[in-house]
Amino acid sequence: MTAPLAAVPNVRSNRWSFAIGTLGRDMVYALQSMFLVVYLTEAMHVSNWVLGTITIGILVIRILDSFNDLLIGAIVDNTRTRWGPYKPWILAGVLVSAAMTVVLFHDFGLSDAAFVVAFCFTYVLWTISFSFNDIPYWSLVPALSLDQKERERMSSLAKVFATIGLFTVVVGVIPITNALGGGVPAWTTFAAAIGVLMVLGQLVTLFGVRQERLFVPREHLRPREIFAAVLRNDQLLWTAFAMALFQTGYVTTTSFGVYFFKYAYGDETMYSPFAAVLGLGMILGFVLFPIARRRFTRKQLYTGSMATIVAAYGLFFFSPMNIVLLCLCGLMLFIADSFIVILMIGFITDCVEYGQWKLGHRNNAVTFAVQPFINQVGGALAQAILGVTLILTGINGARTPADVTPAGLWGMKVMMMVFPAVLIVASYLIYRKMFVIDEAMHARIVADLKERGELTDA
Repeated sequence: MTAPLAAVPNVRSNRWSFAIGTLGRDMVYALQSMFLVVYLTEAMHVSNWVLGTITIGILVIRILDSFNDLLIGAIVDNTRTRWGPYKPWILAGVLVSAAMTVVLFHDFGLSDAAFVVAFCFTYVLWTISFSFNDIPYWSLVPALSLDQKERERMSSLAKVFATIGLFTVVVGVIPITNALGGGVPAWTTFAAAIGVLMVLGQLVTLFGVRQERLFVPREHLRPREIFAAVLRNDQLLWTAFAMALFQTGYVTTTSFGVYFFKYAYGDETMYSPFAAVLGLGMILGFVLFPIARRRFTRKQLYTGSMATIVAAYGLFFFSPMNIVLLCLCGLMLFIADSFIVILMIGFITDCVEYGQWKLGHRNNAVTFAVQPFINQVGGALAQAILGVTLILTGINGARTPADVTPAGLWGMKVMMMVFPAVLIVASYLIYRKMFVIDEAMHARIVADLKERGELTDA
């Protein structure tokens, strides 16, 4: 792997420059992952056949692309430029994915089979280009520091900005598109605006981040090493499996938000203030994480967060349609989720050194290709669950709460809350049984790598 740039950076400047880059990125990701189906059903008013076909298409595309991410990681790791291996791909990826976001939310006047083909082709371009941005972007984390807590501080601040971006979309998309006149043109304008913000935020990262020389150069990654870097890294495999289950459950829940408030709560306008409360809760969680981390181990924080999430699901399912109680349940869920998000990044980051220690070579981007793999699989399964549920419960095609039967509402609540809770419990059990890299083990791995001359003290 190529050596990062030699300049020793200002740690605080790196932290903020890296974090700002997530603002627009997560606005775009939230729009695509949480509201693409909403756009298709509520703005485009597609038929059950089109929705079902697109749901299958998205699932297939994202599953296939998740494996393609490993090849993207290898391409990034093998890149040699004066700007390092990551920044050129971050730039190329952000420009193309921002453009494809606008195309996804634009109506070219096609219908039925022609629309499905054009949509799926655009979606393929979006997923590939976003991965070319996402993988090198998060690969910067282990390239900027070897210290676990500094990595966590950097990731925590980045997730604060990401959450601001995500919940700006969650809170604002419905009222803003309605204010713009509703319909497809309003969604296209909204997509174009956040695409511009995505590019501007990433430019801050590209010009503001300076990389340290933390590891020694090595030869290009050979083809057979691409999958070996993942398949022989047992800790990375178990992390990917556990986090894919968690991400599927979490995204499934959030994907139902608009439909829950429109058809179960009975007032679609309450979705935005509810989402604003959740966003504040998640930001609070990211702020509190470094404080909690001073007193508790990763395992303790992970266990406590998982217990809180499961309890929140139970309360949410049985809660009456009272906005105060719903907000309390949501706060529990999203504060705990913010802890899980930071810990997940930490687990994957530690697998970089573990893989180097076990296999004899360091693969930042290939290792971090697992993160978009997790997001791709989780998002694909969540959107498939959403699409199938909307069709089977009769929600697709409904216009008012009266159009949905009590059985349909019950089915939506089960798939929104009970099913995700089962997946998240399974995720936790896998982590507790199989993940062994704690703070002490990581410190031993880093010390051993330094003794072998594979890491520096820069």
